[in-house]
Amino acid sequence: MELILKYFPNLTEDQINNFKKLESLYKDWNIKINVVSRKDIDELYLRHVLHSLGISKVISFKDGSRILDVGTGGGFPGIPLAILFPECSFHLVDSIAKKLKVVNEVVEGLGITNVRITHSRVEAINETYDFIISRAVAAMPTFVHWTKGKISKKHNHELKNGIIYLKGGDLNEELQNYQKATIYNLSDYYTEPFFETKKVVHLPLKYKG
Repeated sequence: MELILKYFPNLTEDQINNFKKLESLYKDWNIKINVVSRKDIDELYLRHVLHSLGISKVISFKDGSRILDVGTGGGFPGIPLAILFPECSFHLVDSIAKKLKVVNEVVEGLGITNVRITHSRVEAINETYDFIISRAVAAMPTFVHWTKGKISKKHNHELKNGIIYLKGGDLNEELQNYQKATIYNLSDYYTEPFFETKKVVHLPLKYKG
């Protein structure tokens, strides 16, 4: 938890309490339904929570924003961002029901009300959002195809509506057809070695009505 406060010193008491609760909730549920590896659960705040919050180093979501988390798995990056941005709506989607059982229980345990959870493939979701977030569930061309037609028309942020993606490694080949993509190195924001190769990618997408 000290790790979160190191980079986010201005959290409210409610936010601090919710971030503190995450460890016991995930450890508890991970014993019943394994969604996070043993090594990762021991480093939950570094590998999952702080990593998820890396998106907020690139953009501060404005109140009322609608955000879709595709392939949320155990609830990342959606749940940490929902704690950080309580006035935004987060829609967490995954095609694996077992994982969403844990997500549901964590959200209920926190008592947060700005998260909606759907068991579905993202292609079947028929809504629009300001931003679509994810942690590297597919290569960018596949992800763009999956999320086609799901971006809102109205822009409320300096960053244009589109995809915000957490990914590691060399992205040059994957992004060669996306000239408008911007890559942000998380090592510019965090000093821990874990983030040396980790990145946030922003890809603006046009509304297609």
